[in-house]
Amino acid sequence: MSQTPSSAALIVAIAAGSAVGGVARFLLTTVVQERWSTSFPAGTLVVNVLGCMALGFISYLVLETGEFSPTTRALLTTGFCGGFTTFSTFAMETIRAAEEGALQRAMLYVGSSVIAGLAGIWIGAAAARQALSIIRRVA
Repeated sequence: MSQTPSSAALIVAIAAGSAVGGVARFLLTTVVQERWSTSFPAGTLVVNVLGCMALGFISYLVLETGEFSPTTRALLTTGFCGGFTTFSTFAMETIRAAEEGALQRAMLYVGSSVIAGLAGIWIGAAAARQALSIIRRVA
């Protein structure tokens, strides 16, 4: 990897986004898990769906406007969304449930995560389309 200032700035942006995303993931997962569920990993599910929505929203804005620099895109997508979403935790929680003999809970979690994650990407992109439409009408 080249050690140019732009690649260093990219690394710093990704690290900063990951740090913020990771802290946000921890806080939101903790709050949801404490309030909604004791055995079903609702906190991770909520974080993953919101992360998918955010990635869909950001990706659509980047494609439509082209106004985000590569550093800003990396900060928001690879950094924040990568630090915020928790697919590895999802996989571990699924295996743990299966090993505990809770196959129905494990399959419900997998199905709801996949369906809600795909819906999250779609909703995020639709929200970005709507936001851009409003901004373009006002501008």
